[in-house]
Amino acid sequence: MSLYDPYRHDMVAVLGETTGYAALQSLRDRMKNHPEGSQILQERPRIRTSTVDVKRLRQLPDGTFGREYVRFLDVNRVSPDTRMSVKFVDQEELAYVIQRYREVHDLMHTLLGMPTNMLGEVVVKWFEAVQTGLPMCILGATFGPLRLRSRRKLEILMTELLPWAVKSGLNAQCILSFYYEKRWEQTVELLREEIGIFPPPVCKA
Repeated sequence: MSLYDPYRHDMVAVLGETTGYAALQSLRDRMKNHPEGSQILQERPRIRTSTVDVKRLRQLPDGTFGREYVRFLDVNRVSPDTRMSVKFVDQEELAYVIQRYREVHDLMHTLLGMPTNMLGEVVVKWFEAVQTGLPMCILGATFGPLRLRSRRKLEILMTELLPWAVKSGLNAQCILSFYYEKRWEQTVELLREEIGIFPPPVCKA
């Protein structure tokens, strides 16, 4: 079920925890070798409504990472509190790595400029698959396009969005190694540039 439906967060979570051990180890090692990533592993911050001052972020200028993140939450009617807690990863440090991955997922939507519809989720999954090597991302990226019912959307995915997502994923630094909570006032454009994400293509539906 989780292969075909990225909206089933429960099934996606179980798949991610039970199939991604080697990828989680690799992500953990990459974080340890990065100054911010290492700090994140030590401090283990969480992205929740109890830890993010959403009211303050709404007051930031348009174009800043924090303002655009809150705009994403509002427009798509989502909350950071919907991410499930880890249940099937015994190693504490690896459990935090996959929890962090889940909690920055909406931040990836913001940085990539992708909505939460099926096309947007597939594009984000392709980027995350290249970045993380997690089997659930690879499977979601592979099978997700089968749920695109519009031939035009599939064409846009294959000719514009997918090549850009893969290229950005290969070029970007480890997305888990950035302390996003300390970068709310940075512009999306500058943060993309620092991470290594190329500007999203302008697609005509």
